[in-house]
Amino acid sequence: MNKKVIWISAGIILNPQGDQVFITRRADKAHQGGFWEFAGGKVEVNETAEQAVVRELFEEVGIRVTEIEHFMALDHDYPDKALKFDFFLVKAFSGEAYGKEGQPSEWVNLCDLANYCFPEANEAVLHKLMSK
Repeated sequence: MNKKVIWISAGIILNPQGDQVFITRRADKAHQGGFWEFAGGKVEVNETAEQAVVRELFEEVGIRVTEIEHFMALDHDYPDKALKFDFFLVKAFSGEAYGKEGQPSEWVNLCDLANYCFPEANEAVLHKLMSK
């Protein structure tokens, strides 16, 4: 059985000092519900990963990205689906980040990320971020 591959683009939103990151919590009913995550979503047809993350960050957390760079790409297989990720560092933005869709959100010190439960697919990203 071939699993559907879903392409996800996510933003690692850093504060101006680069020592905190903005995270949101997935809805309990969602895939990997209740886990914390970096905001983002599916890459649409005729959209690049960078365009998708810029769009998704405005829709989900109310910011307009002004400085962005690719951080890492990875693939992850879950029993029910396969995910292809592109993660971007968001180094500057306008607006105030908040859970625009009602989702819990908070600014977290990079060194404290290990205290939050993220989906298994995020392990490599968290390791690279915390070793900066």
